[in-house]
Amino acid sequence: MSEGYAIELYFDPALENQVLKAWNGLARRQISNQLIEIESRPHITLFSTSIIDPLKLENVVKVLASKQEPLPISLSAIGSLPSGKNVLFLAPTPSLFLLQFHSQLCEAMKKEGIEIAEEYRPDSWIPFCPVAEEVPKNRMAEAFTVLRDLKLPVTGYAMDIGMVEFSPVRELFSFVLGGTGEA
Repeated sequence: MSEGYAIELYFDPALENQVLKAWNGLARRQISNQLIEIESRPHITLFSTSIIDPLKLENVVKVLASKQEPLPISLSAIGSLPSGKNVLFLAPTPSLFLLQFHSQLCEAMKKEGIEIAEEYRPDSWIPFCPVAEEVPKNRMAEAFTVLRDLKLPVTGYAMDIGMVEFSPVRELFSFVLGGTGEA
């Protein structure tokens, strides 16, 4: 049974490889390999929910993707979420392009009657690219040190948008930004 669903932005290969370096560095040191194990892909989560009909969102995402050129992304900071899951992330600079794209997605979902949880609403959303989950508390400082070796910022583009079911991660659909078809 599914734990939930998410709409995610995916990166160009060079930026994706920079994020994978972080994942692999943390896994090699046996700090966290959770994202690798659940077969995730480097991303920024735009929306997540525990229950939804994915078919209801497929056309919304497809139309939005067709109207949006690839988004410039600069992963420029390291952070941690104040949750029990001990998540570490790389934070993108919150550019107007990224914030407007997220806002447009939320507006399109609202028009379809889709409820958006507080943490994904435009006025409270924190964009982030997860690099580790379930980091043991006594290894957080070490994990931050590993991430500092990335020489931030790392830059590139968000090239496509997709919906996944988790966990493990299974892509349901994805579309190239600025394209007319599936990724």
